[in-house]
Order: sequence, then C-alpha cells, then structure tokens
Amino acid sequence: MRRSVIVSGGAGYVGSHACKALAAAGFIPVTLDNLSVGRPDAVRWGPLEIGDILDSVRVREVVAAHRPIAVLHFAALALVGESVEDPAPYWQTNVTGTVNLLDACRSSGVGSFVLSSTCAVYGVPEVMPIRETTPEDPVNPYGATKLAAEWASAHYCEAYGLKAARLRYFNAAGADPVGEIGETRDRETHLIPLALDAVLGRRPALKIMGADYPTKDGTAVRDYVHVSDLADAHVAALRHLLDGGQSFTANLGTGIGHSVQSVVETVERVTGRPVPREVVGRRPGDPPTLVADPSFARRLLGIDFGLSVSLDDIVETAWRWRSGHERGRSAASVPAVQSATEARCSP
Repeated sequence: MRRSVIVSGGAGYVGSHACKALAAAGFIPVTLDNLSVGRPDAVRWGPLEIGDILDSVRVREVVAAHRPIAVLHFAALALVGESVEDPAPYWQTNVTGTVNLLDACRSSGVGSFVLSSTCAVYGVPEVMPIRETTPEDPVNPYGATKLAAEWASAHYCEAYGLKAARLRYFNAAGADPVGEIGETRDRETHLIPLALDAVLGRRPALKIMGADYPTKDGTAVRDYVHVSDLADAHVAALRHLLDGGQSFTANLGTGIGHSVQSVVETVERVTGRPVPREVVGRRPGDPPTLVADPSFARRLLGIDFGLSVSLDDIVETAWRWRSGHERGRSAASVPAVQSATEARCSP
C-alpha cells in the first residue's frame, strides 16, 4: 500500500513538525520546498524535493514521481504587513501555488488534500470565541489570499471529487518536546521566540505593540497552540479523509486567551531572566482579542488542544530549543521585530 504524502513547505516550522508526526504514524513524508524560508536540516523523516509551488511543471513532476496518497499543503507567504505593502507575491504564492498543487492532485488521482489555513480569514470578529460559523472577513491580503486558497480547494472538491481539510490555525508556538526540531527563521515575527531572543541578548528590547487595548492588562490577547498539537491535528485530518470522511473546515486553537503581557511574564518565569521590553503604539488593524472555539476540532480529530499542554509547557519547549540548538546565532543575523502581538495567526 502506498504511504507517501507530499508535504509542501515541509522544511518550515509547522511543516517539519507535521513531517515528524506523519513518519511516527507510518507515512512517508516527501517534502517539497524551495528553501526560501525552510531549512534543509529540518527535513529528517523523508526525502526532500527542492522546488517552488509556482513551478507547475515541477509540482506535477514531484507528485507523479512519488505517487502520494495525499498532499499536505503548508507552503505560503505569511507576513501581514508585507502582504499590504506588496500583495502581488501573496496572490501568486498563496493562490496560484495552491491551484498548482490542486491541479497536480487532479491529474495524478490524489484524492485527499489538507490545507494549512489561518484565523486571519475572520478579520476582526465582533464575538469571541471564534467558531467555524463566524463570518469570514479578512482585513489584509494575507488573510484574503488564504481564504481564496480555501475556496479553490472547495471548488475542486465539488467539481472533481477531491476531499479536503481546511485547518485554520490560531498562534502556532513552542517546539518539538524532545528537541529534534523547533522554530528557526532569519526573519522572526512570533512573540515567544522574539521574547526569548531578547532574554538571550540576540536582539534589542522586545517591542510590545500597544498597552491600551480593552483587555485585562491592556495588551492584545491571543490563542497559543503547541506546534506538536497542530502536527497531530494534520495527521488526524488526513486519517479522517483517508477513512472516507467528508471535507471539513476547522479551527485549531485552545480556546484559552493569553495577553502579550502574560506571555512575557511566562517567559520570565520559565527562563528565570527578565525580558527587556518597551511599549510602543498599536499596529493598525490588530484586534484586541483572537481566541478559538476548538470544540469542533476536538470532537472530529480527537486532539485535546491546550487541555494537557499549558502556556508554561509551550514556552519551556521553545526555551530549550532556542537556548540550546540555536546557540551561536547573533542578533545581527536576525532583523529587528515589527510586531509582538502575532495578529497574523500564521502557519
């Protein structure tokens, strides 16, 4: 029985954790990555095929060569501010790239497709927690392009018999508990690694974007979900489709909100060191609170999102990775932070 699964973006943060989870479940993850952001040393559980999802010929070639039973699609551009300043690459990569993968599935008879999506498709919801029935209303090109990718997958399902799982992340955080892989980028934007880098002296003081939100301590509140739970959710979604389940869309979060200030305090508690920080003005468009209702995903996928992994656990795994495996990286190698609120909810 064929067990290969194409994983676009498998050299990246969430994608590499998903590859490890796939291998543990008995699948063979085949990473397709252009290595623009992903790292080849994160590809440990299956072969690496270097290629860009915008190269439709290369995508079809890889799919045809490995004859996978499914495609897990992580490859995307995911910076909100950049998407506003230069939206063209976002529409090309996040939409055209997704269509190229869907076309390769269609031409090769691949029947299951798992799409990494984002809570940014909801924009600035008026009601919390966010359910799958919350209206989609993205407020930036990143969210809009990910919603368009979801629509493309839905249309292919309706017309060509493909089945798809659309998984909307909230804030991916943490690292592999046994320390084999973690969060490593030259251009870091996520709050927890930024705070840890500030602790380690690798960059200037952490910039907290706004302390005047209508929240308990004035800083923005977000839903942080451990990356290993996200990886397990992708495997569970794949099994659901392979076992005959229908296409679905699900929020992947914990249902628990943590403010930026509380995250910083957790980093200080776990590391035993102060986090150098300064409060600056809000970033335009950042909502005060983004928290998932994960009940549907919990029921369907059997993942307990946040019930067994606390924020302290998330920070502890990130700290072990950042302080150990990342030793030797300097602040000079990592550009200055633009945001510490993680409103993008990206993969």
